[in-house]
Amino acid sequence: MRSVGMIAEFNPLHNGHVHALSLARQQAHADVVVVVMSGNYVQRGEPAIVDKWTRTDMALHAGADVVVELPVNFAVQAGQQFAEGGIDLLKGLRVDTIAFGTENPELDFNAIAAKRIAAEASGSGDFADYTQTYASQLAEFYAHEVGMKLTAPNTMLALAYAEANLRAGKPMQLLPIRRVGAQHDADGTDAVFSSGSALRKMLSAGTSIHGQTPDFAEQLLLNNAHFSWHEIWPLLAYRLQTATLPELRTIDQMSEGLEYRLVKAAQTAGNFDDFLRAVKSKRYTYARLRRLALATVLNMTQAEVTAARVRPIAHVLGFTTAGQEFLHSIKKTAGVPIITKVSHDMLAPTGPMYLTHRCDALYRSFTGRDQNFGRKPLMLHN
Repeated sequence: MRSVGMIAEFNPLHNGHVHALSLARQQAHADVVVVVMSGNYVQRGEPAIVDKWTRTDMALHAGADVVVELPVNFAVQAGQQFAEGGIDLLKGLRVDTIAFGTENPELDFNAIAAKRIAAEASGSGDFADYTQTYASQLAEFYAHEVGMKLTAPNTMLALAYAEANLRAGKPMQLLPIRRVGAQHDADGTDAVFSSGSALRKMLSAGTSIHGQTPDFAEQLLLNNAHFSWHEIWPLLAYRLQTATLPELRTIDQMSEGLEYRLVKAAQTAGNFDDFLRAVKSKRYTYARLRRLALATVLNMTQAEVTAARVRPIAHVLGFTTAGQEFLHSIKKTAGVPIITKVSHDMLAPTGPMYLTHRCDALYRSFTGRDQNFGRKPLMLHN
Protein backbone atom coordinates (compact mmCIF):
# COMPACT_ATOMS: atom_id res chain seq x y z
CA MET A 1 0.00 0.00 0.00
CA ARG A 2 1.39 3.38 -0.96
CA SER A 3 1.48 5.80 1.96
CA VAL A 4 1.87 9.51 2.53
CA GLY A 5 2.61 10.97 5.94
CA MET A 6 1.91 14.28 7.61
CA ILE A 7 3.00 15.75 10.94
CA ALA A 8 0.24 17.80 12.51
CA GLU A 9 -1.44 19.08 15.66
CA PHE A 10 -5.03 19.79 14.56
CA ASN A 11 -5.36 22.31 17.38
CA PRO A 12 -8.11 22.42 16.33
CA LEU A 13 -8.72 20.89 12.93
CA HIS A 14 -9.83 23.46 10.36
CA ASN A 15 -10.69 23.64 6.66
CA GLY A 16 -7.05 24.13 5.68
CA HIS A 17 -6.16 20.79 7.26
CA VAL A 18 -8.91 19.01 5.34
CA HIS A 19 -7.65 20.60 2.12
CA ALA A 20 -4.05 19.52 2.85
CA LEU A 21 -5.03 15.93 3.72
CA SER A 22 -6.96 15.62 0.46
CA LEU A 23 -4.15 17.10 -1.65
CA ALA A 24 -1.54 14.91 0.04
CA ARG A 25 -3.46 11.75 -0.82
CA GLN A 26 -4.12 12.92 -4.36
CA GLN A 27 -0.65 14.20 -5.24
CA ALA A 28 1.19 11.27 -3.63
CA HIS A 29 -1.20 8.76 -5.26
CA ALA A 30 -1.48 7.25 -1.80
CA ASP A 31 -3.71 4.48 -0.54
CA VAL A 32 -3.40 5.70 3.03
CA VAL A 33 -2.61 8.94 4.84
CA VAL A 34 -0.59 8.45 8.03
CA VAL A 35 -0.63 11.35 10.50
CA VAL A 36 1.78 11.82 13.39
CA MET A 37 -0.13 14.14 15.72
CA SER A 38 0.93 15.88 18.92
CA GLY A 39 -0.72 14.37 21.96
CA ASN A 40 -2.29 16.45 24.72
CA TYR A 41 0.37 19.19 24.59
CA VAL A 42 1.44 21.13 21.54
CA GLN A 43 4.55 22.71 20.09
CA ARG A 44 3.62 26.30 20.95
CA GLY A 45 3.86 25.34 24.63
CA GLU A 46 0.32 24.83 25.87
CA PRO A 47 -2.28 22.11 26.37
CA ALA A 48 -4.19 21.23 23.22
CA ILE A 49 -7.62 22.86 23.18
CA VAL A 50 -9.28 19.40 23.31
CA ASP A 51 -7.67 16.07 24.09
CA LYS A 52 -5.81 13.81 21.69
CA TRP A 53 -8.74 11.41 21.28
CA THR A 54 -11.16 14.14 20.25
CA ARG A 55 -8.63 15.51 17.77
CA THR A 56 -7.99 12.00 16.44
CA ASP A 57 -11.73 11.65 15.82
CA MET A 58 -11.60 14.89 13.82
CA ALA A 59 -8.57 13.71 11.84
CA LEU A 60 -10.12 10.38 10.84
CA HIS A 61 -13.29 12.07 9.61
CA ALA A 62 -11.15 14.63 7.75
CA GLY A 63 -9.26 12.04 5.69
CA ALA A 64 -6.49 10.54 7.83
CA ASP A 65 -6.24 6.74 7.82
CA VAL A 66 -3.82 6.29 10.72
CA VAL A 67 -3.18 8.68 13.61
CA VAL A 68 -0.11 8.05 15.76
CA GLU A 69 0.82 10.12 18.81
CA LEU A 70 3.87 12.36 18.79
CA PRO A 71 4.89 11.98 22.45
CA VAL A 72 5.29 14.94 24.76
CA ASN A 73 9.10 14.70 24.77
CA PHE A 74 9.06 15.65 21.07
CA ALA A 75 5.81 17.62 20.84
CA VAL A 76 6.79 20.33 23.34
CA GLN A 77 10.08 21.25 21.67
CA ALA A 78 11.52 23.72 19.19
CA GLY A 79 10.89 23.05 15.51
CA GLN A 80 14.00 20.96 14.88
CA GLN A 81 13.30 18.45 17.67
CA PHE A 82 9.58 18.44 16.87
CA ALA A 83 10.42 17.58 13.26
CA GLU A 84 12.92 14.88 14.23
CA GLY A 85 10.34 13.12 16.38
CA GLY A 86 7.72 13.15 13.64
CA ILE A 87 10.10 12.11 10.86
CA ASP A 88 11.52 9.24 12.91
CA LEU A 89 8.02 7.88 13.56
CA LEU A 90 7.02 8.12 9.90
CA LYS A 91 10.28 6.42 8.92
CA GLY A 92 9.62 3.67 11.45
CA LEU A 93 6.16 3.18 9.96
CA ARG A 94 7.70 2.76 6.50
CA VAL A 95 5.88 5.75 5.02
CA ASP A 96 6.83 6.54 1.42
CA THR A 97 6.28 10.31 1.23
CA ILE A 98 6.15 13.18 3.72
CA ALA A 99 3.73 15.97 2.78
CA PHE A 100 3.76 19.36 4.45
CA GLY A 101 2.16 22.75 4.04
CA THR A 102 4.38 25.68 3.15
CA GLU A 103 4.12 29.23 1.91
CA ASN A 104 7.04 28.51 -0.47
CA PRO A 105 6.47 25.14 -2.24
CA GLU A 106 8.83 26.15 -5.06
CA LEU A 107 11.92 25.82 -2.84
CA ASP A 108 14.41 22.96 -3.19
CA PHE A 109 14.00 21.80 0.40
CA ASN A 110 16.54 18.99 0.13
CA ALA A 111 19.26 21.30 -1.18
CA ILE A 112 18.64 23.93 1.50
CA ALA A 113 18.60 21.28 4.23
CA ALA A 114 21.92 19.92 2.96
CA LYS A 115 23.47 23.41 3.23
CA ARG A 116 22.19 23.74 6.78
CA ILE A 117 23.69 20.39 7.80
CA ALA A 118 27.00 21.27 6.13
CA ALA A 119 27.11 24.63 7.92
CA GLU A 120 26.52 22.96 11.25
CA ALA A 121 29.29 20.46 10.57
CA SER A 122 31.71 23.29 9.75
CA GLY A 123 30.79 25.20 12.90
CA SER A 124 29.26 28.15 11.05
CA GLY A 125 25.70 27.23 11.99
CA ASP A 126 25.98 27.26 15.78
CA PHE A 127 23.94 30.47 16.23
CA ALA A 128 25.69 31.65 19.40
CA ASP A 129 24.54 35.29 19.22
CA TYR A 130 22.85 35.77 22.58
CA THR A 131 21.31 39.09 21.55
CA GLN A 132 18.98 37.34 19.08
CA THR A 133 16.55 34.45 19.25
CA TYR A 134 17.56 31.16 17.65
CA ALA A 135 14.71 31.59 15.16
CA SER A 136 16.04 34.99 14.06
CA GLN A 137 19.53 33.62 13.52
CA LEU A 138 18.16 30.66 11.58
CA ALA A 139 16.17 33.02 9.35
CA GLU A 140 19.34 35.04 8.69
CA PHE A 141 21.18 31.87 7.71
CA TYR A 142 18.48 30.91 5.21
CA ALA A 143 18.38 34.45 3.81
CA HIS A 144 22.13 34.25 3.16
CA GLU A 145 22.00 30.78 1.61
CA VAL A 146 18.79 31.09 -0.41
CA GLY A 147 18.90 34.78 -1.23
CA MET A 148 15.44 35.47 0.14
CA LYS A 149 13.86 35.97 3.55
CA LEU A 150 12.21 32.81 4.83
CA THR A 151 10.24 33.71 7.92
CA ALA A 152 6.82 32.16 7.22
CA PRO A 153 6.24 29.65 10.04
CA ASN A 154 5.16 26.72 7.89
CA THR A 155 8.13 27.14 5.58
CA MET A 156 10.51 27.17 8.54
CA LEU A 157 8.92 23.98 9.85
CA ALA A 158 9.03 22.46 6.36
CA LEU A 159 12.79 23.10 6.25
CA ALA A 160 13.08 21.36 9.62
CA TYR A 161 11.22 18.35 8.19
CA ALA A 162 13.54 18.26 5.18
CA GLU A 163 16.61 18.47 7.41
CA ALA A 164 15.34 15.72 9.73
CA ASN A 165 14.51 13.53 6.74
CA LEU A 166 18.00 14.05 5.32
CA ARG A 167 19.65 13.23 8.64
CA ALA A 168 17.51 10.07 8.87
CA GLY A 169 18.92 8.82 5.57
CA LYS A 170 16.31 10.38 3.28
CA PRO A 171 13.74 7.59 3.78
CA MET A 172 10.85 9.63 2.35
CA GLN A 173 10.18 11.74 -0.70
CA LEU A 174 9.23 15.35 0.04
CA LEU A 175 5.86 16.68 -1.07
CA PRO A 176 5.46 20.43 -0.44
CA ILE A 177 1.85 21.65 -0.55
CA ARG A 178 1.06 25.34 -0.89
CA ARG A 179 -0.63 26.58 2.26
CA VAL A 180 -3.93 28.36 1.71
CA GLY A 181 -5.77 30.89 3.86
CA ALA A 182 -4.57 32.58 7.04
CA GLN A 183 -0.99 32.14 8.21
CA HIS A 184 -0.22 29.66 10.95
CA ASP A 185 -0.81 31.38 14.33
CA ALA A 186 -2.34 34.41 12.59
CA ASP A 187 -5.17 35.93 14.62
CA GLY A 188 -7.30 37.06 11.71
CA THR A 189 -9.99 34.95 10.09
CA ASP A 190 -10.28 33.99 6.45
CA ALA A 191 -13.57 33.48 4.64
CA VAL A 192 -12.88 29.74 4.41
CA PHE A 193 -9.40 28.96 5.75
CA SER A 194 -8.82 30.47 9.19
CA SER A 195 -5.81 29.43 11.27
CA GLY A 196 -5.89 27.29 14.38
CA SER A 197 -4.89 30.33 16.43
CA ALA A 198 -7.84 32.32 15.09
CA LEU A 199 -10.23 29.46 15.84
CA ARG A 200 -8.96 29.13 19.41
CA LYS A 201 -9.52 32.85 19.97
CA MET A 202 -13.01 32.61 18.50
CA LEU A 203 -13.87 29.67 20.75
CA SER A 204 -12.47 31.45 23.79
CA ALA A 205 -14.56 34.54 23.00
CA GLY A 206 -17.70 32.49 22.38
CA THR A 207 -17.77 33.53 18.71
CA SER A 208 -19.34 31.16 16.20
CA ILE A 209 -16.86 29.07 14.21
CA HIS A 210 -19.49 27.80 11.80
CA GLY A 211 -18.04 27.47 8.31
CA GLN A 212 -14.45 27.77 9.57
CA THR A 213 -14.16 24.04 10.31
CA PRO A 214 -16.09 21.00 9.06
CA ASP A 215 -19.43 20.36 10.76
CA PHE A 216 -18.18 17.18 12.48
CA ALA A 217 -15.23 19.06 13.98
CA GLU A 218 -17.44 21.97 15.03
CA GLN A 219 -19.73 19.60 16.93
CA LEU A 220 -16.80 17.92 18.68
CA LEU A 221 -15.42 21.31 19.69
CA LEU A 222 -18.76 22.52 20.98
CA ASN A 223 -19.41 19.32 22.94
CA ASN A 224 -16.05 19.14 24.72
CA ALA A 225 -14.49 21.40 27.36
CA HIS A 226 -11.54 23.54 26.24
CA PHE A 227 -8.21 23.50 28.06
CA SER A 228 -5.70 26.37 28.07
CA TRP A 229 -3.11 28.21 30.16
CA HIS A 230 -5.96 29.96 31.93
CA GLU A 231 -6.69 26.72 33.81
CA ILE A 232 -3.10 25.77 34.65
CA TRP A 233 -1.54 29.17 35.42
CA PRO A 234 -2.25 28.80 39.19
CA LEU A 235 -0.41 25.45 39.15
CA LEU A 236 2.63 27.03 37.47
CA ALA A 237 2.67 29.93 39.93
CA TYR A 238 2.51 27.52 42.87
CA ARG A 239 5.23 25.31 41.40
CA LEU A 240 7.61 28.22 40.86
CA GLN A 241 7.05 29.57 44.37
CA THR A 242 7.59 26.22 46.13
CA ALA A 243 10.26 24.41 44.09
CA THR A 244 13.93 24.91 44.93
CA LEU A 245 16.29 26.41 42.37
CA PRO A 246 18.23 23.11 42.06
CA GLU A 247 14.92 21.36 41.29
CA LEU A 248 14.04 23.91 38.63
CA ARG A 249 17.46 23.57 37.00
CA THR A 250 16.64 19.94 36.17
CA ILE A 251 13.61 20.95 34.07
CA ASP A 252 13.87 20.35 30.33
CA GLN A 253 14.93 23.49 28.38
CA MET A 254 15.87 25.38 31.56
CA SER A 255 19.14 27.17 30.84
CA GLU A 256 21.18 30.34 31.31
CA GLY A 257 19.70 31.20 34.69
CA LEU A 258 16.13 31.34 33.44
CA GLU A 259 14.94 29.76 36.68
CA TYR A 260 15.65 33.07 38.47
CA ARG A 261 13.58 35.07 35.98
CA LEU A 262 10.70 32.60 36.19
CA VAL A 263 10.59 32.59 39.99
CA LYS A 264 10.74 36.39 40.18
CA ALA A 265 7.98 36.84 37.60
CA ALA A 266 5.70 34.31 39.32
CA GLN A 267 5.83 36.35 42.53
CA THR A 268 4.15 39.38 40.98
CA ALA A 269 2.27 38.24 37.86
CA GLY A 270 -1.50 38.12 38.10
CA ASN A 271 -2.00 35.85 35.11
CA PHE A 272 -0.03 33.87 32.54
CA ASP A 273 0.19 36.69 29.99
CA ASP A 274 1.65 39.05 32.62
CA PHE A 275 4.09 36.31 33.59
CA LEU A 276 5.32 35.86 30.01
CA ARG A 277 5.79 39.60 29.50
CA ALA A 278 7.86 39.79 32.69
CA VAL A 279 10.14 36.95 31.58
CA LYS A 280 10.48 37.96 27.91
CA SER A 281 13.80 39.15 26.51
CA LYS A 282 15.31 39.53 23.04
CA ARG A 283 17.00 36.16 23.45
CA TYR A 284 13.81 34.14 23.87
CA THR A 285 10.62 33.91 21.83
CA TYR A 286 7.26 33.66 23.55
CA ALA A 287 6.91 30.11 22.19
CA ARG A 288 10.22 29.12 23.78
CA LEU A 289 9.10 30.53 27.14
CA ARG A 290 5.69 28.86 26.93
CA ARG A 291 7.37 25.51 26.30
CA LEU A 292 9.65 26.04 29.29
CA ALA A 293 6.69 27.03 31.47
CA LEU A 294 4.78 23.93 30.37
CA ALA A 295 7.76 21.66 31.06
CA THR A 296 7.95 23.26 34.51
CA VAL A 297 4.31 22.70 35.44
CA LEU A 298 4.55 19.12 34.11
CA ASN A 299 7.83 18.61 36.02
CA MET A 300 9.36 17.26 32.81
CA THR A 301 13.10 16.93 33.43
CA GLN A 302 15.96 16.93 30.96
CA ALA A 303 16.93 13.41 32.04
CA GLU A 304 13.41 12.08 31.43
CA VAL A 305 13.19 13.66 27.98
CA THR A 306 16.56 12.20 26.99
CA ALA A 307 15.57 8.75 28.23
CA ALA A 308 12.21 8.85 26.42
CA ARG A 309 13.85 9.74 23.11
CA VAL A 310 15.92 6.56 22.99
CA ARG A 311 12.81 4.38 23.35
CA PRO A 312 10.47 5.50 20.56
CA ILE A 313 7.10 3.82 20.09
CA ALA A 314 4.17 4.34 17.74
CA HIS A 315 1.13 4.74 20.00
CA VAL A 316 -1.81 4.37 17.62
CA LEU A 317 -4.71 6.66 18.49
CA GLY A 318 -6.99 5.73 15.62
CA PHE A 319 -7.35 4.21 12.17
CA THR A 320 -9.77 3.60 9.33
CA THR A 321 -10.36 0.20 7.75
CA ALA A 322 -7.63 1.00 5.20
CA GLY A 323 -5.36 2.25 7.96
CA GLN A 324 -5.79 -0.96 9.93
CA GLU A 325 -4.84 -2.93 6.82
CA PHE A 326 -1.76 -0.75 6.36
CA LEU A 327 -0.61 -1.28 9.96
CA HIS A 328 -1.07 -5.03 9.55
CA SER A 329 1.00 -4.95 6.34
CA ILE A 330 4.01 -3.31 8.03
CA LYS A 331 3.79 -5.16 11.33
CA LYS A 332 6.82 -7.36 10.63
CA THR A 333 8.96 -4.70 8.96
CA ALA A 334 8.22 -1.61 11.07
CA GLY A 335 11.23 0.08 12.61
CA VAL A 336 9.34 1.07 15.75
CA PRO A 337 7.03 -0.88 18.11
CA ILE A 338 3.38 -0.34 17.13
CA ILE A 339 1.20 0.00 20.23
CA THR A 340 -2.57 -0.42 19.99
CA LYS A 341 -3.17 -1.62 23.55
CA VAL A 342 -1.51 0.17 26.46
CA SER A 343 -0.57 -2.10 29.36
CA HIS A 344 0.29 -1.17 32.95
CA ASP A 345 3.92 -2.11 32.25
CA MET A 346 4.16 0.52 29.51
CA LEU A 347 3.04 3.21 31.96
CA ALA A 348 5.35 2.16 34.79
CA PRO A 349 8.43 4.33 35.57
CA THR A 350 10.56 1.99 33.46
CA GLY A 351 8.02 1.80 30.63
CA PRO A 352 8.21 3.55 27.24
CA MET A 353 5.03 5.58 27.84
CA TYR A 354 5.78 6.67 31.40
CA LEU A 355 6.60 10.31 30.67
CA THR A 356 3.65 10.84 28.35
CA HIS A 357 1.28 9.15 30.80
CA ARG A 358 2.55 11.13 33.76
CA CYS A 359 2.21 14.41 31.88
CA ASP A 360 -1.26 13.36 30.72
CA ALA A 361 -2.31 13.19 34.38
CA LEU A 362 -2.84 16.96 34.23
CA TYR A 363 -5.15 16.57 31.24
CA ARG A 364 -6.90 13.64 32.95
CA SER A 365 -7.65 15.87 35.95
CA PHE A 366 -9.34 18.31 33.56
CA THR A 367 -11.35 15.84 31.43
CA GLY A 368 -12.01 13.19 34.08
CA ARG A 369 -10.96 10.42 31.67
CA ASP A 370 -7.78 8.37 31.59
CA GLN A 371 -5.80 9.32 28.53
CA ASN A 372 -3.91 6.07 27.99
CA PHE A 373 -4.70 2.94 30.00
CA GLY A 374 -7.79 1.14 28.77
CA ARG A 375 -8.15 3.38 25.71
CA LYS A 376 -8.32 1.54 22.39
CA PRO A 377 -7.62 3.17 19.02
CA LEU A 378 -10.65 4.87 17.51
CA MET A 379 -11.96 2.97 14.49
CA LEU A 380 -13.65 4.53 11.46
CA HIS A 381 -15.05 2.12 8.88
CA ASN A 382 -14.56 3.29 5.31
